[in-house]
Amino acid sequence: MSIQSFMRCLPVSVHSGSLLFSRLPLACAALVVFAGPWAPSVQGASSSKKAASEESRPARKQALGTAGKSSSKTAPKAPAKAVAVERDEVEGGIPRVHAASAILVDASSGKVLHAVNADQERAVASTQKLMTALLVAEAGGLDKPVRIEQSDTWAEPSKLDIKAGEVYRRGDLLRILLVKSMNDVARALARDNAGSVEAFARKMNAKAEQLGMSHSHFVNPNGLPAKGQHSSARDMAKLATAAYKVKAIREIVCLKEIQWQHPDGRVTEYHNTNRVLASLKQCNGMKTGYTQAAGFCLVSSASSGRRDVISVVLGDAKTYVWQDSERLLAWGLGGSTSTAQNR
Repeated sequence: MSIQSFMRCLPVSVHSGSLLFSRLPLACAALVVFAGPWAPSVQGASSSKKAASEESRPARKQALGTAGKSSSKTAPKAPAKAVAVERDEVEGGIPRVHAASAILVDASSGKVLHAVNADQERAVASTQKLMTALLVAEAGGLDKPVRIEQSDTWAEPSKLDIKAGEVYRRGDLLRILLVKSMNDVARALARDNAGSVEAFARKMNAKAEQLGMSHSHFVNPNGLPAKGQHSSARDMAKLATAAYKVKAIREIVCLKEIQWQHPDGRVTEYHNTNRVLASLKQCNGMKTGYTQAAGFCLVSSASSGRRDVISVVLGDAKTYVWQDSERLLAWGLGGSTSTAQNR
């Protein structure tokens, strides 16, 4: 689709500085957003480091065909094919789950449709960025600027390499947080919201209590390993259900890719870390996570138009995390787990 055709399908088109537009329809496949900093004089920001990352990452960078700009493009890995197992279903047609804990809920009512070790407390990695996103989205002012401070940059390994003094639109930082899971961006949004990462963690725990997340305790906004930090599949489903009701979040987590303009003019295309967006046509979000302690984690959502469901799988293997989530979602929507893939 040409950029002209794409822009014509948008309900609102805003051009302010380097921001191309600020609102998207709910049924979206990709976002082209030139989300550079508000301060064009700032120089020297680099592209995202490709060191060992907390998330599943694209395999390589390709040049974008943008005249007059030096740019890079990260290409996604093809979604992993479902691995054959001896039994794909258990009694009653419920999909077999390989994760340490999992749950499937109706996103509208919160009714539990299936659960496996749902109250087991464990690390949930970057899936807890949904809590960060929820607090930021609820606070509003997504069109307001955020000035980066030095402490925001103290994060590894998946990071955007933001620099102190740069200024970004809050909504653009929220987008790249949810699509590409940048840990330094999580710190920036947390500090901007509450004054410090520690104060933001207190807000996270207060919100968790409000949502009835009785098996959760948060220490940081990005999900990197920290003593005493944990949640559970059931609690993450409660969080995801709350986040799913926020339009600003739904409009982001469905995006398959975004384009980010760095302060020096380079443009990088980032692909969503959630591979189920590409393999199950009904999938419309939400958030991936991985650390060695947490294993592979995925909170995912899907809609058939008549029903919305949310799946949480924690402590899964790389081989199965996409397949487990895909089959749970398809089963929850009333489809066949053996034909869940719609590539």
